[in-house]
Amino acid sequence: MNRRASSIFRRGPRPQVGPRPADVAENLEQAGFLDRAIRVVSAGVKRALPAGSPVKDALHGVPIGHPAHPPLTDLPMGCWVSSAVLDLVPGTRRASSALVAVGLAGAVPTALTGFADWSALHREQQRVGLVHALGTAAASTLYGASLVARLRGRDAAGRTLGLAGLGALFAGGYLGGHLAFRQAAGASHADQVSHLVPLGWHDLCPAADLPDGWPVRRTLGYISLFVLRGEDGIHVLTDRCSHLAGPLHQGRITVDEDGDTCVVCPWHGSTFRVTDGSVVHGPATGRQPAFETRVSEDGMVQVRPLS
Repeated sequence: MNRRASSIFRRGPRPQVGPRPADVAENLEQAGFLDRAIRVVSAGVKRALPAGSPVKDALHGVPIGHPAHPPLTDLPMGCWVSSAVLDLVPGTRRASSALVAVGLAGAVPTALTGFADWSALHREQQRVGLVHALGTAAASTLYGASLVARLRGRDAAGRTLGLAGLGALFAGGYLGGHLAFRQAAGASHADQVSHLVPLGWHDLCPAADLPDGWPVRRTLGYISLFVLRGEDGIHVLTDRCSHLAGPLHQGRITVDEDGDTCVVCPWHGSTFRVTDGSVVHGPATGRQPAFETRVSEDGMVQVRPLS
């Protein structure tokens, strides 16, 4: 081996220039200096959107079965990216301005749904989410200024402000992706019963060991279960709340407007019917996996996933 080749093999990895975006996002998770602002904003959101209100449930996405915020982000982002492309094409001034305006209109419901979801996250997620919101707010402000400049005939200034807004949008959007994919905000945290529980009935515990009207935790293989023995029978759900994995067996038992027995997650207040795991109130949007139950002749509670 010649001297040049030997020197190449001895070299280590090239030094990294500057922090990676993922490193910046992870550092934001530990940015405690944001907590004071988080407490103030979160308290304001909770006053404006009381837990269990129809408006708050709608903003979370309870009626559609998954969070409303992520799909809404496609409207302003799509419009503003398209506007940036049209700014490079001659004769598209009016179309580009129209896309900026539509994006600004779409940013309003996007922000409202985002703040509703953000107010019911863990603190590390809220830190990243706050900076994500500041980035997207900066983008909206810059695009608002861009629209004003375009309407006044200052096209060059409008395009420049639009490009600046696009940069802020991408920065905020990256943090939104970190929230969704690295921190799993919005994803279902309930155990995936269909992958973990074989078909058929399974022995769970003796019925005599269950207290009346008081939830307890039992395990079925790798899965923790919420078990409630009530006047109408024994109800079983997976214990990890689908919102952010809160322990349902530590939750409060209540009755909804229709007279159905429900459990309220102790962490963020998501409310589920114990009969089938359906969502009564958010922030959870996905149904809690539920089980059919029966008691065998020897008094053993048996369960199988509810189809």
